[in-house]
Amino acid sequence: MRRIYFLLPDVKSAKGIIDELLLKRVEWRHIHVLARPHMPLEDLPQATLAQRSDLLYALGRGTAAGGVTGMLAGLVAMAFPPAGLTIAGGAVVCMTLASAGFGAWTATMIGVDVPNTRLRRFEKAIENGELLMMVDVPKGRVEEIEEVIKSHHPEADVEGTDPTIPAFP
Repeated sequence: MRRIYFLLPDVKSAKGIIDELLLKRVEWRHIHVLARPHMPLEDLPQATLAQRSDLLYALGRGTAAGGVTGMLAGLVAMAFPPAGLTIAGGAVVCMTLASAGFGAWTATMIGVDVPNTRLRRFEKAIENGELLMMVDVPKGRVEEIEEVIKSHHPEADVEGTDPTIPAFP
């Protein structure tokens, strides 16, 4: 899947494009609209927290960092056991999993508050009142969808695509 970005001037334009996309068999759940805070989007499909923030990126980094830290701590504890304790492989696995879980939890708490870095280039346009529409389509349909939007909606500014989208957008 690829994510196509469009900048739109208003809600009316966004509704027209969504109708066009639905006629082209793009599912509703693959269309996301982002606007400045407190801007009424009526019944447009709003971008979720995972699309607006760096939540997923932070989750991956936190899980990896926590898992590596827990594994290293477990291996050190196994190599240099505290007085009178015998530490085996099970303890290392438990420490790794617990640390990975803790790392994931703490990193997502931070990632929720960090704006999505992929959307940084659109911040000024969104602040000026434009709408950002993100459409997830199969790789083979990117050009088709872009052409449909360009031909029927000249007010839409096609801003390109991402090479991939997160596995859980």
